[in-house]
Amino acid sequence: MTSEENLERERRFLVDGREGKPWRNEPSFDIVQHYLDNERLHLAGAVLCYDGVELFTLTAQQVSLIENHDGWVARLRKKGNVCIFTSKKGVNADTAYEIEHEVPDGVYRILLAEQPYPFVKKTRYVWEDEQGLQWEIDEFEGALAGLVLAEVELAPNQLIETFPAWVGQEITGLGLLSNHSLAHLMARTD
Repeated sequence: MTSEENLERERRFLVDGREGKPWRNEPSFDIVQHYLDNERLHLAGAVLCYDGVELFTLTAQQVSLIENHDGWVARLRKKGNVCIFTSKKGVNADTAYEIEHEVPDGVYRILLAEQPYPFVKKTRYVWEDEQGLQWEIDEFEGALAGLVLAEVELAPNQLIETFPAWVGQEITGLGLLSNHSLAHLMARTD
């Protein structure tokens, strides 16, 4: 696996939900996304650990990425009944290294038992456009209710040929509207 296989390129947008919401005709799922303390993320050989809890074994390339790049974000997501641990490290405004693996529900519970971590709740819809791009539309819940964001993952150098009518202002690279920042903002207002 090359480091390029761990690269994710995505663009993010505000959504204008005042008109039609065609994504609501698609299946949806609930997501709870927690942001853990990245300084507690570490390696034990080729095993990625969080605060001493073994998460999963990395490839040699993934170990190299973790060792050679500081500032990884640690995210724990529950999507329906599936628990996923993700580490992300930004490369530029629209590209990040991403290492993501499913983890057992027991690991999810252990990691969250120690303390309340900042989180966001949202309903995600996946909507396909005429170009075949998969748009992920997130309708936030709780204190962020009413906020709707969309993101689309792209191949290197791939362009969006036509934007859906409901796509608003681009927020790619705008850290204040990242899920990580929104979770931390909501944690400070509780």
